[in-house]
Amino acid sequence: MSGSTFVGMPAFPKAAHEAVGNTTLRANLRHATHTIRDKRAKAVAELDDWALLREAGKQIKDHTLRHLDTYLVQLEESVTAAGGVVHWATDADEANRIVTRLVKETGESEVVKVKSMATQEIGLNEALEEAGIAAYETDLAELIVQLGHDRPSHILVPAIHRNRGEIRDIFAKEMGQWGRPAPEGLTDTPAELAEAARLHLREKFLRAKVGISGANFMVAETGTLVVVESEGNGRMCLTLPETLISVVGIEKIVPTWRDLEVFLQTLPRSSTAERMNPYTSTWTGTTDTDGPQNFHLVLIDNGRTDTLADEVGRQALRCIRCSACLNVCPVYERAGGHAYGSVYPGPIGAILSPQLRGTASEIDASLPYASSLCGACYEVCPVAIDIPEVLVHLRERIVQGGPATRHGNRVVLKPAKGHAAERAAMRAAGWAFTHPGALRAGQRVASRTRRFHPRTLPGPGRAWSATRDLPQVPAEPFRDWWQRTHGDKESGK
Repeated sequence: MSGSTFVGMPAFPKAAHEAVGNTTLRANLRHATHTIRDKRAKAVAELDDWALLREAGKQIKDHTLRHLDTYLVQLEESVTAAGGVVHWATDADEANRIVTRLVKETGESEVVKVKSMATQEIGLNEALEEAGIAAYETDLAELIVQLGHDRPSHILVPAIHRNRGEIRDIFAKEMGQWGRPAPEGLTDTPAELAEAARLHLREKFLRAKVGISGANFMVAETGTLVVVESEGNGRMCLTLPETLISVVGIEKIVPTWRDLEVFLQTLPRSSTAERMNPYTSTWTGTTDTDGPQNFHLVLIDNGRTDTLADEVGRQALRCIRCSACLNVCPVYERAGGHAYGSVYPGPIGAILSPQLRGTASEIDASLPYASSLCGACYEVCPVAIDIPEVLVHLRERIVQGGPATRHGNRVVLKPAKGHAAERAAMRAAGWAFTHPGALRAGQRVASRTRRFHPRTLPGPGRAWSATRDLPQVPAEPFRDWWQRTHGDKESGK
C-alpha cells in the first residue's frame, strides 16, 4: 500500500466484478451488514429526538469546519498547556517521518496500536516496518487482518469479509509467528477465538513502551482526545505505555465538551448499535502519576484542506466514521470493501478518497461511480452527509474537468479519459433543454419511430442494457398529450 492506495488495484468496476463472483465473500457480507443495520435501526428508534441530534451534529461539524483554523490553534494551545507536544504534518510522508522519529527517540523497536483509520490512510505500519519497528494491531478485527496478511474491508469491522472458520485457521497458522501461539485444538467458537486473541495480546500490552492511537474526537477547549471502543484493547494501549503518540486528521476536532455530548449519543448507535460504547477513553496531556509520561499529537492534513476548499465536497469532512452508510449500501454489500482500493470503503470512501487523493488515478476516477445513487447512505448518516450529491458533483468534475484545489493551489483539471461519449451526450442534452423547439421535434420523432427502436444499446452502452430493459418511448410526447387533453381549457374555450 502506498499512502492510502492499495498498490496494483484496478478500477472499481473490474475489482467489483471479480468480488461479486466470490460467493463466500458475498455470504459473509450479506449476513454481517444485515445484522448490523437491523440492530442499528432498533437502537436509533429508541431516541425520539434522533432527527434533532442528527441536525445538531451536522451544524456542529459545519461550524467547526468554517472556523477550523481558530479551533486548531486553540487545540494546540490546550494540548501544550496540558504537557503534550503537537506536531503538524502536511501529508502522509511527513506524518510517517514524524512518528518514526518519535519512536526511535525512545529507543524502542516495537509499538502497540489502537485501531486507527488515519494511520492506515498514511501507511504508517509499512513506514515503521521499513525503519525496523514492529507495529502490533490490538483491535481484534485489525489483528485478524494483520495476521492474515490481508487488508481491511470495512471501517468498523475490518475483517467483515472473514468467517469464523477462516479466523480460526489464521490464528492457528500465524499467531506463533507474531508472538504467543494459539492454544492447541482451537475451535471457531467466538469465546475461544476471543480468548486466544486476549492471551496473544496481553504479553504485548505488558511489554510495550510505546503506544500509537488515533482519536474519534479532539476537544479544542481542553485539548482532550477521545477514543470509543468495544473491546478494551484501546484502554490498554492508551494507559500502559510510557509514550503515547496519537495520529489524527485535522477534521476530528469539536469546539467544546458540550458538543462532544451529541456525538457520544449518535456514534455508538450508528456504528455498533449500542446506547454507549463499553469503553470511552479520554486523555488530556500528561500527569505525573497516571498514564503515559510523554504524549505527542500528530495532526495530519493529507488532502483535508483541499477538500475543505470545495463547497460541495467539504461535507465529507463531517464524517465520524460510524460506517452506517456501508451497512445499507447495496453496492458495498455485493462488492465488499477491497474493491474500493482504499482504507475508506463504501459510500463515504467513494466521496472521501477521490478528494483526499485526487482523481488522477484510475481507481479514484472510478470511485464516484461506485453507487446506484439510491440515497440510503444519506438517510442513515448521523451527520447528514448528502453522499449522493457529492457523488454527482465528483462525477461532473471527472467528466467535465474544471477548477479544483490540489496541494493548496487552485488548478484546472482536465476531463478524464474515457468519458468523451458521456460528455458529448450531456452537452447535446443541455443544448436540447435550452431549445424548446428542437426538444419538441425530437420527442415527436422518437415517438413516431418507437417500433424501430432497438431493445439493447450498441457499443459501450451494451454493458448497461445487458442487465436492464431499455425504457419504452411513449406513444406520444407529454407536451402533445397535454395539449390534446387540456388545450381547450387553457385557451378558455
